[in-house]
Amino acid sequence: MTFKEATLDGKRIAYSSTTTFLVQVGKAKSGYKTRYSFTGDLHKAVAYYCAINIGNGYKKRLFSPDMNKPVLAKAYS
Repeated sequence: MTFKEATLDGKRIAYSSTTTFLVQVGKAKSGYKTRYSFTGDLHKAVAYYCAINIGNGYKKRLFSPDMNKPVLAKAYS
């Protein structure tokens, strides 16, 4: 197990090679559905999160259930 550190939106994030990152998409008031899942690779998760275009009424977030504050990034249209 290796430990890594990265900066995302001005926040320092520490994670390990076993940390799970989920890229999720939802519509309006409904819940989120996981589109992509990455284990131990924050940079790839951020790349996929940024690549998702959200239209009118949609939302997206970068989520990690393994962390104390699980929502790392969130966007609405």
